[in-house]
Amino acid sequence: MLLPFFEWCENTVVGSAIRDSLWAFPVIEAVHLVGLCLLGGALLIVDLRLLGVGLTGRSISELSAQARPWLVGAVTLMVATGIPLFLSEAVKCYYNTSFWVKITTLPVALVFTFALRDRWARSPELDTSLRSRLIGAGSIALWLTVAAAGRWIGLSA
Repeated sequence: MLLPFFEWCENTVVGSAIRDSLWAFPVIEAVHLVGLCLLGGALLIVDLRLLGVGLTGRSISELSAQARPWLVGAVTLMVATGIPLFLSEAVKCYYNTSFWVKITTLPVALVFTFALRDRWARSPELDTSLRSRLIGAGSIALWLTVAAAGRWIGLSA
């Protein structure tokens, strides 16, 4: 049912240009991976604090506020590079289970991060507790799933 849409995506000017270029895909992929590193750092610094590990001398709300611009920048960079990567091999993605795992987990991770985790982490009274540990563990689990599935897309045929 969605295959015609994926075929259309792959045949766009952007998709064709990236596919026909020797360097475009690897350069965009490298920038995408830099975004993944920034995302991981911005997430982990807060998530580990929510778990009660690392930087325990700093408040969760302070760390969250300082990491947020990096988090937003990393998500923006990954979306800006992920879309052209997808366009260049949309039909391959259609048949790839890892793509579907990533694309269904990604919105859940984004909503969890920006609607729930950030709101809780910005609360000045929040300190390491069972609730914060569940939030941190949930965030790590969701984003690890997104990242692992994304990497597996490139490793599977």
